Amino acid sequence: EIPALSINCDIDYPEVGPKDSYLIYHEEEESLVKHIKGLKQIRFWMTFGAEYIKHLQVFKSIGLIGLEPIKHKGMDIIPMEFLKDLLPPPSSLAENYTGKTSIGVIVRGKKDGQPLTKMIYNVSDHAETNKEVSAQAVSYTTGVPPVSGAAMFFRGHWAGKGVFNVEQFPAKPFLEDVAQRGLPWHVIDVKPGDQDELFAVET
Repeated sequence: EIPALSINCDIDYPEVGPKDSYLIYHEEEESLVKHIKGLKQIRFWMTFGAEYIKHLQVFKSIGLIGLEPIKHKGMDIIPMEFLKDLLPPPSSLAENYTGKTSIGVIVRGKKDGQPLTKMIYNVSDHAETNKEVSAQAVSYTTGVPPVSGAAMFFRGHWAGKGVFNVEQFPAKPFLEDVAQRGLPWHVIDVKPGDQDELFAVET
């Protein structure tokens, strides 16, 4: 375990540009390391604006992101739940969102004995997704893949008894489906030396 937001670096995101990004834990890492053969390292990076970080630090310093119940006027309340009730619902903010999300995976390995680094990514525009479904692009990119996953089962592309994660199934029909549903993706070569700082992180 590492202290929260203690490791950061600049990442050059396609169509968005360089952004200060932080190494964080994300739950899909748990299953990916189990199901992708030969995987030696996996890291999850996310951008946070300086103002966001400042607010988070203040909330933490006054105990507002705690999960343990505290007494308030004779009642048990959970600080983070209280904070959540004070803040506007995320769905109400979509209309004022501007800019784009740039979400991708950089994969480094070898092909035919030669080093190779590729990136697959999607870029979504907040204004466009709001126009289409009245939601910002973060919600859009979160909501579309489960719909495509359900379609894979209904069409018979994916099948099996028990509990599975998406990386255990054929990727091609899924990627084709998410592209048709509004999440087009691109694959690019990453030049030697580019994004090296991401792979240099040791924890």
